[in-house]
Amino acid sequence: MPTFQFETVDVFTSQRFGGNPLAVFPEAAGLTDQQMQQLATEFNLSETTFVLPPADPAHTARVRIFNRSHEMPFAGHPMVGTACVLAQRASARHDTFRFEVPAGLVTVRLSYDSDGVRGAEIDAPQTLSTGVVLAAADIAACVGLVEQDVRVSAHPPLLATVGNTYVIAEVAPARLDDAVPDLAQFRRVLDATPGLSGRFSLYLYARTGEGALAARMFAPLVGTFEDPATGSAATPLAALLLSLSREESAAFAIRQGVKMGRPSLLLASARRAPDGIRASVGGSSVPVLSGTVRL
Repeated sequence: MPTFQFETVDVFTSQRFGGNPLAVFPEAAGLTDQQMQQLATEFNLSETTFVLPPADPAHTARVRIFNRSHEMPFAGHPMVGTACVLAQRASARHDTFRFEVPAGLVTVRLSYDSDGVRGAEIDAPQTLSTGVVLAAADIAACVGLVEQDVRVSAHPPLLATVGNTYVIAEVAPARLDDAVPDLAQFRRVLDATPGLSGRFSLYLYARTGEGALAARMFAPLVGTFEDPATGSAATPLAALLLSLSREESAAFAIRQGVKMGRPSLLLASARRAPDGIRASVGGSSVPVLSGTVRL
């Protein structure tokens, strides 16, 4: 009976039981696609990762990311958490990893303290691209707010990606905590918006200070009622905000997960590059559990 080890970590936090939990299978060769999906569904976390040999030996690994219902092209906290697990298990110190994911190549820079691996920063695999614009009234209906709570002076609610797509919308700071996802409204908006291509994850943010943001992410149609820390949404947000300015770069401290009792801190940045706007996100990671699965 084949046995596979797993580890869980809490990502974008320095405190156990905060941040976003992740399950990592560091040696997943031999698992089928179906088994990976079944294990991700069994763990019932926003994502579970499976580490495989890379297609290009110059890279560190190929990493497959599954949520409760399907494989994902890219995600933020799985890249940070997987890198920290692999670095902790390694016999020698590594400062950089390169992960192959369906969306492209993800470069990871690791950080250390006296206890070992502290965290990591990742570069999103794609430059910023934007898509369909949604009505403020529809966004408000999806989360139990009113149209006036959704701010459109900087940008309308719109689809944005640097590897994984999100609808990004700004809301009034005083109303962010009042958002509650309405599954029926999510389905209505998805069905009425072909430009979403069958996926609707909503990332709300509010400005709380100079370079400081608060955020919440809802993807109830794939089983994530709310996510405590979403690196693959923080990166397109940072890139989008930079695109609205004349600056060459920008950095943001994003608080998420507070309403859930899993406070998270994501340090996101964006920069203008020859091929477009590129973004990064980093944070801490702490180990929680380890075990084995027999299949």
